Amino acid sequence: MDKGPMSTMDELLEKWDDSQLLQLTDHYRERLEQAIEEAVDKVGFVLTYERFFNGQDYEEVIKRAEGGGRAAGSTLLLSLVMEKEPQSRRMIWKCFVKMQHMLPKLDKLLDEVEQQGSDLMKSLKHMHFVPELSDHLKDPKSTLSELLTQWDDYKLFQLGNFYQDRLTEAIEGRVEGLSQLLRNEGHFSGREHEKVSELVEKGHRIDASKLFLNLVTEKGSQTRTVMWKSFVEMRQELPKLDKILKEIQEFGSDTQEYMNMARGLTELPTELKDVQQKHKRTLRQQTETLRVNTILMREKVKVFQLVDRYAELTVISTVRRRRLVEHELLARGRDHEEWREEHLRGELGKIRTDQLFQGSLSWSKSKSGSSVAVAGVPGIGKTTMVQKIVYDWATGKIYQQFQFVFSFKFRDLNTINCTINLWNLMVFFYPYLRNVLEKLWKNPEKLLFIFDGLDEFNDTIDFGDCRKDTKPQQLCTDPEFRCKVSDIVYSLIQHKLLPGCSVLVTTRPTALHLLEKAEISVWAEILGFVGEERKEYFSRYFEDQAVAAAVFKHVEENEILYTMSYNPSYCWILCLALGPFFTERHRDPQRVPKTITQLYSYYIYNILKNHSCKIESPRDVLLRVGQMAFTGVSERKIVFTDGDLIKYNLQPSQFLSGFLMELLEREDCARSVVYAFPHLTIQEFAAALVVFLTADPSDIMERLSDFHSEEDGRFEIFLRFVAGLCYPESARGLEEILGPFPNQTTCRVIDWVKAEVKRQIGNTGTEAGKRRLLNTLHYLFESQNRGLAQAALGAVETLSLSDLRLNPIDCAVLSHVIGLCDTIKLLDLYGCHIQCEGLQRLGPELHKCQELRLGSNKLGDSGVKPVSKALRHPECKIRSLELENVGLTGSGAEDLVYTLSANGSLLEINLSNNELGDSGVKPLPAALGDPTCKIQRLWLEKVGLTDSGAEELVSILTANRSLMEINLCGNKLGISGVKLVCAALKDPQCKIQRLELDGASLSRDWSEDLVSALSTNDALTNLDLDRIELGDSGVKLLSAALNITKYKMQRLKLCGVGLTGSAAEDLVSALSTSRSLTELDLSYNELGDSGVKVVPLCKIQRLRLEKVGLTGCGAEDLLSAFSTNCSLTDLDLGCNELGDAAVKLVSEALRNPECKIQRLRLWDVGLTDSGVEDLVSALSTNRSLTELELGYNSLTDRSVPAIRRLILSHPNLKCIWLLGNKFGWTGKKELRSLQEPRPGLQMTLDCVTSPPPYTERPSITVSRSTWRT
Repeated sequence: MDKGPMSTMDELLEKWDDSQLLQLTDHYRERLEQAIEEAVDKVGFVLTYERFFNGQDYEEVIKRAEGGGRAAGSTLLLSLVMEKEPQSRRMIWKCFVKMQHMLPKLDKLLDEVEQQGSDLMKSLKHMHFVPELSDHLKDPKSTLSELLTQWDDYKLFQLGNFYQDRLTEAIEGRVEGLSQLLRNEGHFSGREHEKVSELVEKGHRIDASKLFLNLVTEKGSQTRTVMWKSFVEMRQELPKLDKILKEIQEFGSDTQEYMNMARGLTELPTELKDVQQKHKRTLRQQTETLRVNTILMREKVKVFQLVDRYAELTVISTVRRRRLVEHELLARGRDHEEWREEHLRGELGKIRTDQLFQGSLSWSKSKSGSSVAVAGVPGIGKTTMVQKIVYDWATGKIYQQFQFVFSFKFRDLNTINCTINLWNLMVFFYPYLRNVLEKLWKNPEKLLFIFDGLDEFNDTIDFGDCRKDTKPQQLCTDPEFRCKVSDIVYSLIQHKLLPGCSVLVTTRPTALHLLEKAEISVWAEILGFVGEERKEYFSRYFEDQAVAAAVFKHVEENEILYTMSYNPSYCWILCLALGPFFTERHRDPQRVPKTITQLYSYYIYNILKNHSCKIESPRDVLLRVGQMAFTGVSERKIVFTDGDLIKYNLQPSQFLSGFLMELLEREDCARSVVYAFPHLTIQEFAAALVVFLTADPSDIMERLSDFHSEEDGRFEIFLRFVAGLCYPESARGLEEILGPFPNQTTCRVIDWVKAEVKRQIGNTGTEAGKRRLLNTLHYLFESQNRGLAQAALGAVETLSLSDLRLNPIDCAVLSHVIGLCDTIKLLDLYGCHIQCEGLQRLGPELHKCQELRLGSNKLGDSGVKPVSKALRHPECKIRSLELENVGLTGSGAEDLVYTLSANGSLLEINLSNNELGDSGVKPLPAALGDPTCKIQRLWLEKVGLTDSGAEELVSILTANRSLMEINLCGNKLGISGVKLVCAALKDPQCKIQRLELDGASLSRDWSEDLVSALSTNDALTNLDLDRIELGDSGVKLLSAALNITKYKMQRLKLCGVGLTGSAAEDLVSALSTSRSLTELDLSYNELGDSGVKVVPLCKIQRLRLEKVGLTGCGAEDLLSAFSTNCSLTDLDLGCNELGDAAVKLVSEALRNPECKIQRLRLWDVGLTDSGVEDLVSALSTNRSLTELELGYNSLTDRSVPAIRRLILSHPNLKCIWLLGNKFGWTGKKELRSLQEPRPGLQMTLDCVTSPPPYTERPSITVSRSTWRT
C-alpha cells in the first residue's frame, strides 16, 4: 500500500506532541549520548547559542566533559535536555537536525527516525508496554492493572484519600478530559461534567481538580475503579501523576501497610507514651507564640499566637540553580512569575510544609530514612517555618508517623566547642529524655531531627568524596561515640548514625554547595509570598484592617517596595516603618518612604527617637554598632559574639537598653549569647551610615571605587544605601538626633556616582560591565537627585543590558532613569529574563526609546500589552521594535498588530519565533495597509505561518508602499504559499528589496516561478534562500535569472542549498559580471577546492564560506584573490580543514596595506600555536580588524603571549572569540586579566550567554543576528 511521500524530520517534529518527543528522547537517549560524544562541546555550544541552554548549563557540560570524559559530558547534556520545558525540547531536536551533517552517528540516527516516520511512535508505544507485560508474567502484583483488579473498593477509597492533595495538583492539566471520560462511561452526569468544565474555562483548574475528586469520592466503587484506570491511560501526559503511579506500582500489594506507617498508625510502646506527651507539651509551649520586635518605646516586643500570625509561604519541590554572588535581597523576587507558570504547566510541584516527608510512600519503605533540604534567602521564613512544623507536630496536626521530633539551631550548636556524643547532645537540650533515649534509638525510623540554619554553622561539614577515605573510628555510627558536633550532624544526614531516622536541614542558598554530595532525598525551596499571600501578611500584622489596606496599597503602588514584599522579613520592616504614616494624624504623604534608603532611614529614626533618651550618646553608640556592622559586611559575617561587642566598646549590658535592643536581636543559648541584626539589610544600612558619617571626604571616592570593584556583590546594597543618604529627605529625620550630615561627603559621593555612571555607560561589553552599570543606575535611583541623574546620563544614547538577568526592581530603576532622559536611541534588554511584572514597571517610559530590543524575554500576551500602550503614546519615538521569542500568541498579537495602524514612527518590527499562527498574522495586512503605518522591515521568522495564512499576508507586498524587507524563514510554506509570494514579486507595485525564504518547500515548478519573478522585479536586491534544497538544477535556474542584466542583486544567501562544485561555475558566471553584489554566502555546500576556486571576489564586501570542504591546498587561489580585493571587510572560512599553512596565507593577505578586513572568522580550522604567531605578526600592521574569531582550534597556553600582544597593541579590536580551545587555567586567567587594560573588549573564553554581535551562523540560523545585520 502506498504510504504517500515520506515526511521530513522537520515535519515530523512539528507533528509530534510534547509527550511523544519525550518518548523519542528517552528511547534514543543512549544512542544520542554516543552520537554527540565526539563533539559534545560543540553541541553544547550550539544549544547555548540558540538559547536553549544558559551559560551555566554549558559550563557544567564542559566541566563534566573535561573532568570525566566526553561520555560523561554527553550524558549530562542529555539529562539537561530531558529537564527542559516541552516547547524547548522540540527546538532542541531541531538543533540536532541542523547539526547532523557534522556528526555521522547523529546523521544515521536521524535518518532512521525519518525513514520510520509516523510509524515510529506506534512502535514506541508498543515498546513502552512491553516491559510492563513481561513484568506481569514474572510478578502479577507489579502492574497497576492487576493491583486495581485485586484491591477492593475500601482500598481504592483509602488510596484516593491518601494521595488526594497530590492528585489535585497532578491532574489539573487534563482534568476536563478525565471528566469527559467519566461522562462518556456514564459515571458523571452532564451537569457534573459542565461544572468541572466551567471551572477550567475560568482558569480555576485546581478547583476543577478538587471538584472532580470529590465527585468521584461520592460515587460507587465502579467510578473509583474507572478513575484509577483512566489515570493509568493518561500517565504519560501528566508527569506528576506518573510519579504517583510509579510509587504505587513499586509498593505493590504492600501499599496498605506503608500508608498506615505514613499516617503514623503504628502503636507507640506504653512506656514511651507519657514521655512523648511531655515532649509534645514542652515543644508546644516553646513554639506556640511568635515574638515580634517593634520600634515603639511603650511596647518593645509584641507576643502573638503563632497560628494568628503565621502566613503560608510558597514552597517548591526543587532548588533552583543561581548565580550565588548576587545579593540575596534581590535573589528571588525576579523568578516568581516564571516558576508559577512552570508549576501550572505541571513541571514543578508546589508543596506544603506538611508534605516534605509525606508526599511519598518511599520514606516508609526505605531503611535508610529520608533527608530533606529546604533553602531560602535571608528573612524568607525558614526559622518560622521550622517553628510551625514543630508546633503542628506537637499539636497532632502533621507528621504523626514520627514518634519524636527534635529541633536544633546551628547558631546554638556553635557554642559547643568540645567533643560530645549524640546522647549528651540530646540530654543537653532535652534533659527529660535521659531515661528513654536508648529505647528511642531502637526505632530510628520514628525519629525526625531538624537542623535550622546551616549557613550560620561555624564548623565545616564535608560531604565530599574525601569522606570515603576517612578512618571508620572518626565517623559517628554510635550514639555513645564522642566526636565533633559536625560529625554528628554529618552522620545523621548520611544515615550512618541511627540509619532510618529522617532529617530536615534549612539553609540559605549560599551554603547549598555544602550539601551537593549529601544523601538528600528531597530538595525544596521557599519562594516566599506569591500573589495574595503578600496581602495576607499585612492583614495579619495590623489589627486595624483599614491601616493594613492603606499600607499595602502604598507598597503595591511603589515598584521597589512591592517587589521587596515577597520576603516576610521585608514585609515586617515595611510594616514597622510605614505603619506610623497611616496610623498617626497630620502626616505628610510626601514624606512616606519610596526608596529602600528612605525606608531604612525611617526605621532607624524611629528606634533612635523612641529609645535614645536611655543612653548618653546615641550617635556614639550607633557609630560603634555601625563599625561592627561594616566589618561584618566586609567579612561576610552576620553573627556576633560578646567578644565582638567588647572589641567595639559595646558593653553587653547595653544590649538591654531600648536603643540597642531594637537594633540587634539576641538569641539566648544554653552556654552563651550571640547577636545578629534582625536582617542583613539592616546591618548593611548601619554600615553605610557609619561610613557616610565618619569617612574622610578626601579619600571617600577611592574607597567607594574599591567597594564597587568587589565582584562577589557583598557591597552592592551597602553602596545603594551610601548613595541614598545623599538625598536630603533620607537624612532629614536622622539629622534631628545624629546632627547634620557632612556636606563635603555628600558632594563627594554625588561626584563619585556621576563619574561612575559615565564610566560604566560605555563599558557594557561583558556581563561584569553590565552588572556594574546596573548597580550605578541603582545608586542614581536611591539618590533621588534629578539634577545628578541628568548630569550623569547627559545625552546617553545607548543602554545595553542584554543577557543580564533583571528583576522587577531593576526594571523600575531603569524606568526611572529613562524617565530622566529626553530620548534613548537604543534600549537593549534582549534575554534579560523579564516577565510581565517587570515590563509593566518599564512600560511608562518605553515610548522614549527609538530602538527597543525585548527579544527572548518571557513576556507572554499580557507582557506585550505595555509595549502596545507605548506605541499608542502620542509622543512615541519607537522606530525599531524587537519582540522575537517573547511568548506572544495569535490571540495576544491582535492588540499589538492593530496598534501598528495608528503608529507613524515605527519603521521595523521583529515578531519572529512566536507562535502566532495564521490567526495571529491575519490582521497584519489591514494594519500595514493603513496610510499611517510606515513599516519598512517586517520579520516573521518561525511564526507558524502556513499556505492558507500566506494568501492574505502576501497582499501587503503590493499594497504597502513603504515595506521594503520581509523575512518569512522557517515557516510551513509549501509550494502554493511560495507561488503566491512569487506572484506578488511580479507585480509592478511591489517595492520589496529584501526577501528571506530560508527553509521553504521546493519543486522545479517553484524554481521556475522564482526565476520568472526575479526576471521581472527591479526592486529586489537581497535574497535569502538558505536551507532550501535547490540542488544543482535549481541553482542553474537561479543563475539564469541572475544573468538578466537589469537585475541588480546586492546580497545573496545560498547556505546549505545542496550546491556542488559542478554547478558552482554557472552561478559564478552569472555573478562575475555583477557590479552590485556585495555579500555572498555559500556556506554548508559541498563545493570542495574546485568549487571555491571559481568564487568571484570582485566587489564583494562580505563572503561566507563556512564548511564548504575547503582545504589548505585549495585555499591558495582564493586567498590570492583576497589579497587583491580592497573591498572585502568580512570573511568567514570557519569549519574548513585549513591548517596552519593556509592560515599563513591569510596572514600574508592581511599584511597588504590596502586590506580593509574588519571581521575574520577562523573557527575550527585546525589552527595551532605556531599559526597564531604568523597571524598576530600580520595583524600588527593591520588597523582595520575589529572582530576576530578563533574558537574551537588547538590553541594552548603557549599562544597566550602572542594573543596578549595582539590585544594590547591593537586598539581597534573589539571582540575576540577563543571558546573551545585548549587553554589551561593559568592561560585563561592571564587572558581575562587583559580586560582591565582593555575594558571595552569583548572576550569569550568559556561559556557563552550571547553570541558576539557580529556572529551570524547560517547553519544555525540565529534570527537575532539577521535582525541586527
